[in-house]
Amino acid sequence: MLIGIGLGFVLERFGFGFAGPWRRWIRERNPQGVIAQCWAIALTAVIIQPLIASQDSLVGAIGPISLSMGLAAAVFGLAMQLLLGCGSGTLVNAGSGNLVALVALPAFCVGSFAGSLWVPAAVAAIPHIAVDLTTEFGVAGSLATTLSCLAVIAVLAHWKGSTSGLNRRLMLAATLVAVLAIAHVLVAGQPWGVVYGLGLWVAKIAVPLGWDPTGSAFWSASVNATSLSNSVLNDVTSLTSIGLMAGAALASWQSVKGQPLLPSIRWQLYGVVLLAGLVLGISSRLAFGCNVGALFSGIASGSLHGWVWMVCGFGGSLIGVRLRDRLWSL
Repeated sequence: MLIGIGLGFVLERFGFGFAGPWRRWIRERNPQGVIAQCWAIALTAVIIQPLIASQDSLVGAIGPISLSMGLAAAVFGLAMQLLLGCGSGTLVNAGSGNLVALVALPAFCVGSFAGSLWVPAAVAAIPHIAVDLTTEFGVAGSLATTLSCLAVIAVLAHWKGSTSGLNRRLMLAATLVAVLAIAHVLVAGQPWGVVYGLGLWVAKIAVPLGWDPTGSAFWSASVNATSLSNSVLNDVTSLTSIGLMAGAALASWQSVKGQPLLPSIRWQLYGVVLLAGLVLGISSRLAFGCNVGALFSGIASGSLHGWVWMVCGFGGSLIGVRLRDRLWSL
């Protein structure tokens, strides 16, 4: 919980995020946020890849790759630009009082639950392959590959960017996020994630309403069945997500502005917000994670899935940025 609060505070107070930097790069060619993302992932990877490889009690965020996974990541990238928030961004924005995020978050949770019901069928219908770079190339080879690719992205972002120099505030935030992400692995035994906790909240509500989890291949699996039978406060992903909102609320309360973000958009657009939130939840389950669980934690863990997610998610963001500009200007 404390790690989640720290993450939420840092993300809100320093303006560090995932969807926003991509949008600023696409629209303004501002590379600073992308470079900060690469720095945070690199710092995390340097520590957690050797740790996970040497400790049986620790597991990495290794996800499978498939056509459906890539398409889902692209759809997630599109939807997150409509909301100006990914998984962590939606939680942080909701915690800070952003009305769009407060409307989108319940739909996101429902979508995450719905997606969990469809994941087993998607895995069975379409061939998947999981590639752990630390297994394929060893820790040294995996780290060399990870850091080299991140460096290439940072250099390209800077080279094609419209501004020069590093944003010290964002780089400090990136360092703090990396420290907290490393702490999450040490405390929880697994990398930072978001989406699972959101679906778990809805699943816990659905059971007393008459839903039978034994009919779901996903929720009847032993690990998930245990999470469902226990309190949501026993699940690390759930705790971190609650902490994200609390930390963002604290940072917003202590901010100079002192006012929650209440964007003035036409009421008709809230239908788009609800739909985008639902799509975020469904697509993040089918893509085996969002910008945090798949991209950040996946790449930092040495998962090839994280890199595929990045490419597909960015492709979807290119469309999403332009679509949002059109919808919001109507």
